[in-house]
Formats: sequence, structure tokens, C-alpha cells
Amino acid sequence: MSRFSPLPVAFYRRSCVEVARDLLGRYIVRRLDGARLIVRIVETEAYLGEGDRASHAWHGRVTRRNATLFKPGDVAYVFLIYGMYNCFNAVTQAGGEGAAVLIRAGSPVAGESEMARRRALRREARPGDLAGGPGKLCQALGIERRHDGGPLRRAELRVTGGDPAAPGEIVSGPRVGVDYAGEAAGWPLRFAIRSDPHVSRPRL
Repeated sequence: MSRFSPLPVAFYRRSCVEVARDLLGRYIVRRLDGARLIVRIVETEAYLGEGDRASHAWHGRVTRRNATLFKPGDVAYVFLIYGMYNCFNAVTQAGGEGAAVLIRAGSPVAGESEMARRRALRREARPGDLAGGPGKLCQALGIERRHDGGPLRRAELRVTGGDPAAPGEIVSGPRVGVDYAGEAAGWPLRFAIRSDPHVSRPRL
């Protein structure tokens, strides 16, 4: 598979944890206003659906906000947090389970100057400044709520083969910001490429 070929539907129709690990090193390619912006995914979190108290699909409740989560894998789930920041997820599995992978951080590959403009940086970007967090990543790539429910193979926003991380490069630990989720808060469902400087804080 070419680094820039979109991942097939079957890639997403697997275990959420398997997809979360396998997304590391893949590319997000965004075509926007004539520019091509690319980041390499370096950090993800798996959200397992109705049995996962940290998931928006906890207890299997379908609402206007989370309906996309229950679609078959290979679509984007984009939601707003704190009324300010978008978060980009890849829906996984066969559909109906509510499972998805949050893309937490990316390493810039192409289009850094445009990403910096979109992030309104007033100094030279340091590692993590452009896409080192879910909100930053969406700002840098112009990912918005209107992308919610769209397939992950579209020309304007796609996930491609990239440069997959080797199993030995991957580290894991508890997810971030889910202390309310009881036992699920400690599940080791956050995955990152070891020592990559663009991984968000706290570092694994």
C-alpha cells in the first residue's frame, strides 16, 4: 500500500484496540484551500463503546451528539469539547457497538506553515505546538463538526497508509481526562509512538 493510499474499509472493521494501535504511523491527509496538510499519527486512545464508562456510547444510549459512533467503521466522529475544541475520531468495528479511536496527536509531515497559521502561532513551532493534542490537531488541519459522519477516504480528509509504527515502538497507558470513569479510567487504552516529541502531555 502506498503511503498516500486511503486505508480500506476492512482496516476499521476490527477490534477498536487493534485499530488504535495500527493507526500509529498512519497519515491524515487534509486538502484545504489549495493546500495539502499531512500529519503522521503518533498518539491514539481507544473507546470501547457501551461497556466503557469513558465512552460517549456508555450504556448504548444513542443521542443526536453520538449517533455517528454507532455507524459501521470507516467514518469520522467529530465532537466539540469545552464548547471550544473539536476532537477527531475514527469509528471502528462492524457498527452498533459505539467504538471509536480518538486521534490525540500528530507529527507534521507537510504544510507546517499553514498549520502554524491556523494555530495562530506567533513564534517558531516547537514539537507538539502544531498537532500535539486533539484540539490542536483539529485546529491545524481545519477539521470541523461538518466532517462528522463522513467517510475516512474522501479527497478532502483521509487517513492513508503512511509509515506504520513497529510493534516495539508502541507504548501504552491510561487514557487522559477520564477520571470520572471509575475502573475504566485505569484501562491502558492510550497508545503512542515511544519517545516521539509530538505526543501530548502527560507523556507515556
